[in-house]
Amino acid sequence: MGSVLPSLTSTEFQQQLVDFGLPEPLDSTVFEALHQHYEELCRWNPRLSLVGPSSAEDGVARHYGEALAALPLIRESDQILMDVGTGGGFPGFVIAAARPQLQVHLIEPRQKKWAFLRTAVRKSGLSCQCLNARIDVPLSEGIPAAADLVTCRALALPPTAIVELHKLSPKARFLFWSGTSLPHLPEGFRVQREIALPMSDNRRIVEILGPENGTESTSRIH
Repeated sequence: MGSVLPSLTSTEFQQQLVDFGLPEPLDSTVFEALHQHYEELCRWNPRLSLVGPSSAEDGVARHYGEALAALPLIRESDQILMDVGTGGGFPGFVIAAARPQLQVHLIEPRQKKWAFLRTAVRKSGLSCQCLNARIDVPLSEGIPAAADLVTCRALALPPTAIVELHKLSPKARFLFWSGTSLPHLPEGFRVQREIALPMSDNRRIVEILGPENGTESTSRIH
């Protein structure tokens, strides 16, 4: 059984995000879509444990705020985002709400969580594609043939999966949510930039580039 999340009005939900710290101003329609997702999360979480008990009280900051922290890493030219192992929709759903011009594919292998995603997407009015698939080697059928960004927050992608996704989309950048330890990267892949997450001493988002993505210098965004 999952934890019961606190009930929040739209105003309370928005204030918690503002208190966490937003990387940019957000339109009211973004807050509405995210609050709609949160209300759906509250309904489903006791049965599916979409977010763990340790984040029940700080779930808005931990999940929504940390997903929005990636916005400075998204380029205007990016068109397709693939969120791997999206679970409750973090970070893919949140980014889709804030960047409606992106084609966002939410990839989740567990059918019940995939059913939650479909419901949340429908009720929020977003145009995300929800795919019930696992990132295996070889890749499952239906995985998008190209992507500008691959995001992954809730699991550690093995190097073999990173290589397979890179073969599919050689120009794609990877965004990983990480603690003090960097993900194990295949040969030729490197960290391009890092964003330190608010309210955390060690959590960060790292941008990973593959061999075909140039040799720009590494930077850290605070």
